[in-house]
Amino acid sequence: MTPTQDATTPPSPQTWFDRAQQVIPGGVNSPVRAFGSVGGTPLCMARGQGAYLWDTQGKQYIDYVGSWGPMILGHAHAEVVAAIQQAATRSASFGTATLAEVDLAQHIKKTMPAIQMVRLVNSGTEATMSALRLARAFTSRDKIIKFAGCYHGHADSFLVQAGSGAATFGVPTSPGVPQSVAADTLTAPYNDLPAVERLLREHPDQIAAIIVEPIVGNAGVILPESDFLPGLRRLCDDHNTLLILDEVMTGFRVAPGGAQQLYHIQPDLVTLGKIIGGGLPIGAFGGRRDIMKLLAPAGPVYQAGTLSGNPVAVAAGLTTLRLLDDNLYQQLETRAAQLEDAFRANLQKLDLSYHVTRAGSMACLFFTDQPVRNFDAAKTCDTQKFARYFHAMLDQGVYLPPSQFEAFFISAAHSEQDIERTAAANYQALKQIA
Repeated sequence: MTPTQDATTPPSPQTWFDRAQQVIPGGVNSPVRAFGSVGGTPLCMARGQGAYLWDTQGKQYIDYVGSWGPMILGHAHAEVVAAIQQAATRSASFGTATLAEVDLAQHIKKTMPAIQMVRLVNSGTEATMSALRLARAFTSRDKIIKFAGCYHGHADSFLVQAGSGAATFGVPTSPGVPQSVAADTLTAPYNDLPAVERLLREHPDQIAAIIVEPIVGNAGVILPESDFLPGLRRLCDDHNTLLILDEVMTGFRVAPGGAQQLYHIQPDLVTLGKIIGGGLPIGAFGGRRDIMKLLAPAGPVYQAGTLSGNPVAVAAGLTTLRLLDDNLYQQLETRAAQLEDAFRANLQKLDLSYHVTRAGSMACLFFTDQPVRNFDAAKTCDTQKFARYFHAMLDQGVYLPPSQFEAFFISAAHSEQDIERTAAANYQALKQIA
């Protein structure tokens, strides 16, 4: 301790980060938190309330990360906090079934008709990994199709990227992923139905499932073209392949029933996370009854988890979902549209040809003059300009995701004044880097 520092003085950003890097790989417990793509010392947050975060130095930010999507009501919502506290007094975990698990499952089933049965797990990665195992068991096939730029967690089968062609065999993009595993993952460009059709023809009776983020949220926000999702449904039907919608991000975010409601798509399996836990760790996968009944203990496909259906996470999630009524979704749409319109107006004033995309209360500003319909187009962005833009916004007290290839999220706690302040900061930041 230095002579000018007492026990209550928070460490400087560089001090805590230096200390963190000694005990945590890269100093963070999830890679994007390290500010690797924007540079600088990552933020260390002390608390959040509503639409705001405060770092350990006491600086306030308008928050558009929202814990990467779960905080649709804002931070520390009073009813969610009360539900967490009440659940915790009964025990943090039982290792047995609870009534609340059934209540959450019923709420999900009621809101998403494609889900006839649901299994709760601990994360989005667990949900997608388990859904994939189930699809392979149901179809007795090994291969899957995913899309470049879509992220489905860090299970081996998903850590694969597309090659330079329209569609290609997967190659591992992380050391530790066996080539044999990657070879069963085929990739295609998002919004490219002919590429998907070619893969299905080239591998007849071998594709267990097509898994897709219905709205890409992990390469920025990339919207599906009008025929894309219906086309995937048709191709799956034609080839006896299952359609898995990864709604970990979009579920209860872009509409009450997720992207499947927004685009009128009937998937075979759905994966969920984020909002259904109200900010606590959770995941879920569900779908057709005949598929889900293959899961142990009802069937032979093994999946288990000591903390699955954790009572504290379930209490937070169920309380959050019950607060998401039509009025709240309309409020979210109003605020998000206000922000989108302001960003577009700023671009026009400054004669900049960047692209704003939005789906419900998730949005992105792409630093490219190319229309963004897939990951290849997203990669034309000027990431160095984005990095300067990110720090210019941060300096003005607006916290955006520290990556060009992420969505930012509007919550019910964002006020009209918050949006106006953000729009003004956006104009100044764009002007500064133009």
